[in-house]
Amino acid sequence: MNKSIKLMILSICIIFTSIFFIGCKNEDEYQELHFLNYGENIDETVITEFEEKYNIKVIMDTFDEMDAMYQKIGSRSISYDVVLVSDYLMPTMIQEGLLQKINKKNIPNLSQMNEDYLNLPMDPNNDYSVPYMFGTIGIIYNKDIVKEKVDSWDILWNENYKNNVFMFDNYRDTLGAALKSLGYSLNTKDLNQINEAKELLMNQRKNLNPIYGVDEGTSMIESGETAINMIWSGEGLNLQAENPNLEYVIPKEGANFWIDSLCIPTDAKNVDAAEKFINFVSDKKNALKIANEIGYTTPNKKAMQQQPKEIQDNPNAYMPKELLDKCEFYTDLPFDIKKAYYNSWVDIKSSN
Repeated sequence: MNKSIKLMILSICIIFTSIFFIGCKNEDEYQELHFLNYGENIDETVITEFEEKYNIKVIMDTFDEMDAMYQKIGSRSISYDVVLVSDYLMPTMIQEGLLQKINKKNIPNLSQMNEDYLNLPMDPNNDYSVPYMFGTIGIIYNKDIVKEKVDSWDILWNENYKNNVFMFDNYRDTLGAALKSLGYSLNTKDLNQINEAKELLMNQRKNLNPIYGVDEGTSMIESGETAINMIWSGEGLNLQAENPNLEYVIPKEGANFWIDSLCIPTDAKNVDAAEKFINFVSDKKNALKIANEIGYTTPNKKAMQQQPKEIQDNPNAYMPKELLDKCEFYTDLPFDIKKAYYNSWVDIKSSN
């Protein structure tokens, strides 16, 4: 065979081989990360920066209620690499084998977390979770309408504000507010206490005609349709920052204090990418961006130290110990107690 023809054939082979390997390399480098998030609780620029740094495409699905997330992960119908899990569901999901242990060597930014939010009862050694954000349920009120001091859940039963009170339309939070106002635990298993809270809320329905809802409460108090609302701290603090006539408070009796954490489901397909993502969003720079975007407080102590002084010193954002000690995580209650709460809620909603 002619030498020039041999060289031409060799060159063609080299070109095709190169194309083949380049194609394989690009295919191997491209990855996807499937993230199940509570709403869109993240800063979009953080996702973009992660994708650019690691060449990993983040595909984010969202849910509106933690129980919906639990059912979705439990069904194993869709595989996710990272999921946001609330404190009260964590022990159940660990016990049921729905979450896998995290290799903490791959999450060095865990060291940036405030020790107060690590090693909590729902995951004592943080073997399965990395704190992402925390907050409370409290009260926001319009100072132009409500002139008296607001520091207690009792304000929700003040008849001066008939037709102007907004309550959450779910049994755990609203019965929880009533229980706290009575001096009881959010997690009480005492049927008499549950019944007492029910009667309190039925009287509220009769005497104040409160409005029940969820997300619409944010716009209703902003527009002046209501004067006193139950609200999540992130929305409450954001509204307070935007409207000088609105103020968010955590009642002196205490409230639900919650922590949402990032976890890796047992059937995750890309654990390496999951650990990279969790570590990335846990860095102080990104944690600060996320906190500023969503309004909830950050467990990252270095990020907190970079927030404005008025946020760091706001006792309704970063609570003093004496108030924090009065707050409670929700716990997953036995079936018969859940049923008692639910039946009480049915009675409340059907009352006049």
